[in-house]
Amino acid sequence: QVQLVESGGGLVQAGGSLRLSCAASGKIFSINGMAWYRQAPGKQRELVAAITSGGIANYVDSVKGRFTISRDNAKNTVYLQMTSLKPEDTAVYYCAAGPNLVVFPFWGQGAQVTVSS
Repeated sequence: QVQLVESGGGLVQAGGSLRLSCAASGKIFSINGMAWYRQAPGKQRELVAAITSGGIANYVDSVKGRFTISRDNAKNTVYLQMTSLKPEDTAVYYCAAGPNLVVFPFWGQGAQVTVSS
């Protein structure tokens, strides 16, 4: 199995920045896709960003130009650099991993990101 441990959440003012990290351990041989999801209270979980092992990234429109997903394959870690944060970015952020960008059987524990106005 694969374990994903997240870090880097917290409270930040609007316009500020945070970086989330997610380190994978265990059976990591076939982790080609990694992603960040978020879920705000009362809302559906949404895909924020995803990245392949080759570094090809995709983003939800609402974060384009503000968030950057990256991964360090040597460290088995995926990052989400968040800048120009808005109150509507407030959510629990989950990292996910899987064999592709469709199926994510492995999930992190979640990290709270709160953006104050």
